[in-house]
Amino acid sequence: MPSPLPRKRIVIVGAGFGGMAAVKALKGANADITLVDRTNHHLFQPLLYQVATAALSPADIATATRALLRRYKHTTVLMAEVESADADRRIVHLADAPDLPYDYLILATGAAYSFFGHDEWAKHAQVLKTLTDALSIRERLLSAFEWAEECGNPDMIRRLLTFVVVGGGPTGVEMAGTIAELARSTLAWDFKNIDPRSARIVLCEAGSRVLSAFPQKLLDYAAAALNKLGVEVHLNEAVNEIDANGLLLGETRIEAANVIWCAGTEARPAADWLGANAARNRGVKTAPNCSVPGHPEIFAIGDVASFDAGEGAALPGLAPVAKQQGDYVGRLLKARIAGQPEPGAFRYKDLGTMAIIGRSHAIADFGRFTLTGFPAWLAWSLVHLMLLVDFRSRVVVYVNWSWAFFTYGRGARLLTGVARLKRPQWLRISAQE
Repeated sequence: MPSPLPRKRIVIVGAGFGGMAAVKALKGANADITLVDRTNHHLFQPLLYQVATAALSPADIATATRALLRRYKHTTVLMAEVESADADRRIVHLADAPDLPYDYLILATGAAYSFFGHDEWAKHAQVLKTLTDALSIRERLLSAFEWAEECGNPDMIRRLLTFVVVGGGPTGVEMAGTIAELARSTLAWDFKNIDPRSARIVLCEAGSRVLSAFPQKLLDYAAAALNKLGVEVHLNEAVNEIDANGLLLGETRIEAANVIWCAGTEARPAADWLGANAARNRGVKTAPNCSVPGHPEIFAIGDVASFDAGEGAALPGLAPVAKQQGDYVGRLLKARIAGQPEPGAFRYKDLGTMAIIGRSHAIADFGRFTLTGFPAWLAWSLVHLMLLVDFRSRVVVYVNWSWAFFTYGRGARLLTGVARLKRPQWLRISAQE
C-alpha cells in the first residue's frame, strides 16, 4: 500500500474577503493552512463608514476570525504582522514571531490610502480602512458637535461644524451623505446652543465627476440626491494642502476641524517583498491564474493584485473581486495538490455596482438595467446583509437599519475615549481666552 502524500503547507496573508474565501475553498485539501492577519477579526469593510458615523457598532460588522474558522481543523490562525516574504527560500518573515515556511503562498494583504506623495497630510486627515480608523472618525465627528455646543465663538463653531470629505468615489459619497444625515436629522434637535443642521459638508473631487464608474443618468441622480442633503460638491479641484486648521482646495481655503480622506489607494508592499513587477498603485501584476510571474507557487488576490481584465484595465478594488479570486485560487490549489486538472484562467463575474447616497437614496448598475432611489437602496441593503459573514451580524444590522429608517436614530453615539483631551490646539487656546 503506497504511503500517503505529505501534506502541503499553505500560508495565506490577510483575513479579508480574499483570504477567507481561499480558506473556505481549500477545505478538505491535503494541506495544512496558516492564516496570518495583523488583527484577530474579519472585517466587513463596505459598512465601515456606518461605524464611523455612529450607525453601527464595531461588533456589528466584525467577527473573530477564529470563531469563523473553528470547524476548519487543518487551518491555524495567527495574529501577527508580516514583515516580508523570501520567495527563494519560501519563507514568510513575521515581526516578533518565528518564520513560516510554505509550499504555497497566497497574498491577500489589501490596500492602504495614498496621499499622492504628501504623506505629511496623514497627521491632519482621517482615513477609513480599519475599525480603529472608524472609531477615531466617530469620536472626532461627535466631539465636534459637543465642542461647538460649549464654545460660544461663532467662528470656532463654523470651523467645528465644517466637514470635508476628499474623494468622490463610493466611499466618499457614502461618507458625505451619511454625515449630512447625521447633522440634519439625527442630531438636529439634541443641542440648545447650536443648530446641527447648519453644519457644512463639503465633498471634493479632483476629477470632473463623482462616482465616475457609473452611467451618466445615475450620476445625475446622485448629484441631485447630494444636493438635497445639502452636501457641497466641488469638482475639478485638487487638494493642494492639508493642515491642522483645514485645507486648500485649488485656490480656495476651507477652515475645517474634520478632513476625511477617501481618495486614492495603493496596495500594501507585497510587490516589494517579492521583487515583482508592480502597477502604478503598487499592486502585484499577476498571471491569468492570479499567480506571480516566475513564482507559480505564489498568488496575489484582491486589492494587493493588479489583474489585467483586458485592454490594459485592472480589475477594481471591490469585495466581490477579492472573494471570487480567493475562491478561484483555493480551488486551483486544491486541484493541484490532488493531481487533478486545474481550472482555466480566472474570469471575474461582474454582478453589478451599487452606491448608497443617503436614506432611501442609492444607485445600482447591473449592466442590463439600472435602479435609483428606494429600489436601489433596498437592493443595496439586501445584498450587504447577505454578504455579512454570520447570522448574528445580519440580524443586528437589520435591526439597527430598521430602527434608523423609522426613527432617524443611531444606536452607537457614545463617546468613550478621552475626547476632551484631544480637542484641537486652536480650540484649546480659544477656550483659555
